[in-house]
Amino acid sequence: MKYQPYALTERLEERFGDPGDAVRTFSLARCAELDRREEFPADICRALDEAGVAGYYVPARFGGAVHTFEDTLQVVRLMARRDLTVAIGHGKTFLGGVSAWVGAEPDQARRIAAEVLGGSVVSWGLTEEAHGSDLLAGEVTAAPVAGGYRVAGEKWLINNATRADLVCLLARTDPDGGPRGFSLLLMDKHRLGPDAYRCLPKVRTHGVRGADISGIGFDGAMVEAGDLLGAPGSGVETVLKGLQLTRTLVAGLSLGAADRALRLCTGFALGHELYGRRLVDLPHAARTLTESYTDLLTAEVLSLVATRAIHALPGELSVLSAVVKYHVPTSVDALIASLGQTMGARAFLATENDHGLFQKVERDHRIVGIFDGNTLVNLNVVINHFPVLARMFARERADEPAVAAAAGVGEAPPEFAPDRLELVSRTGCSLLQGLPAAVAALPTGTPPAVAALARRLRDIAADVHERMAGHRPTARSVPGESFDLAREYTLCVTGAACLWFWLHNRERAGAEEPTAELWADALWLEASLTRLLGRLRPGAPTEHGATDHGAGDHGAGEPGGAVYDRLLPALLAQYRAGLLFSPLLCRLPEERP
Repeated sequence: MKYQPYALTERLEERFGDPGDAVRTFSLARCAELDRREEFPADICRALDEAGVAGYYVPARFGGAVHTFEDTLQVVRLMARRDLTVAIGHGKTFLGGVSAWVGAEPDQARRIAAEVLGGSVVSWGLTEEAHGSDLLAGEVTAAPVAGGYRVAGEKWLINNATRADLVCLLARTDPDGGPRGFSLLLMDKHRLGPDAYRCLPKVRTHGVRGADISGIGFDGAMVEAGDLLGAPGSGVETVLKGLQLTRTLVAGLSLGAADRALRLCTGFALGHELYGRRLVDLPHAARTLTESYTDLLTAEVLSLVATRAIHALPGELSVLSAVVKYHVPTSVDALIASLGQTMGARAFLATENDHGLFQKVERDHRIVGIFDGNTLVNLNVVINHFPVLARMFARERADEPAVAAAAGVGEAPPEFAPDRLELVSRTGCSLLQGLPAAVAALPTGTPPAVAALARRLRDIAADVHERMAGHRPTARSVPGESFDLAREYTLCVTGAACLWFWLHNRERAGAEEPTAELWADALWLEASLTRLLGRLRPGAPTEHGATDHGAGDHGAGEPGGAVYDRLLPALLAQYRAGLLFSPLLCRLPEERP
């Protein structure tokens, strides 16, 4: 049976219906009203449960519906393109359960899976008010006692801390702390009883106003020895491995937000006139739309390849997840800001343009870059890998069969093997280390402009790795230029992912009529590489003479702008036909004139 990458999205979108239909439970109007009231979307979450969405948070081996984490990415994106508050509120259960999928004993994982599938909300209790994301400084304790543990302390800024039925809690089990001084415990509120814990007040937030962002405190709560997930002292390791999955899949939040922002701005540009012309017909506005479209397609391709790499390249996920968590939310923040400038003041009105949703998307998405490690945390992960990345690139060490499995969406990826996750990648990043081979594999007939861009990317990647090889780590602080170098590395990985994705899907995807225009002459790939190279080397001419000046510089008529002009018909066609903004075919239950 042919593998359909977006079959799940089409099925669930059809079930929830046109988001513009205000009578639907999961409508844009309903989400906007709940946001104004700062009310949790409980009725929408119930509808998601009834549709079986929670099953896509649980691996099939434990009774869930996840055969590939692409499905989890799909449901997160689906929810986020309607409402980020819903996606964050409902999707938190995946984060709460992920420690079980990567580090618990099978019986424990099945127990948590049964809770999730039965409708239980699971939260992830990691951060504390005094220590933020510094997990090794955590003060919540779980003191060993006869038959179990006595838990004391507070976790704060925890998504669904109040609503959750269960909390997967990181606690200090060794008074001396350290990497092996923390463990994970499953705190079941129903078994604890109301006197064993107290929920801290909801914190009012700028975005995702209806989400349950609160905290929880324990005052000598007793849990059984069987509530310890995994081995004693394995808590930090399990969390760090779980974060590799969540950092990858949180990209779905950004993809959904970008889709909604672009859809709102496209509709505005088609209907609004300036100087007697439609906004979409003005060169600067059209360029903004097509650059944003390019950035969304690029982010989607990186996210898809990285999500499949959870299965195909788990040992390298420490690097790849950090790349995704840096690049996707950062580029989407810039995308939303750019579209907002095109819409002008109307972007920030709460009464226009589909219930004022643009300003809500802009507010809500700001938090995504903070989830699961902020920008600097993820760039620092890349910096810590500089020696092995430089060494493996010089050797051109790449697992090409695994790269093919990650990049080619025509077949289901291999089964997920959590025991193959590593805290540090010992083999680097095959996607980028295989870039010279990808360039060499460009088929006869590849458009000369695309081949030139690919060669330019290869040369820049070699320069980046040469500079990484000269990096000298310091014990006290990381120089600013190291973060700049790590940023360049993420752009190179993103470009390599795009090239591999095109190589492995061009014949199949290019034959799908509604998306054929994007694949003809490698149009989307040319745009993506032009955009990435413009950020890597702003203003530098490519081998074929084109120039791109990077984000925010829309020089209409400049040599590099032609590819974006060619993209506009494809963007408008997907918008009008009710298709997902994507290089892959996905029909949505909404159409626009």
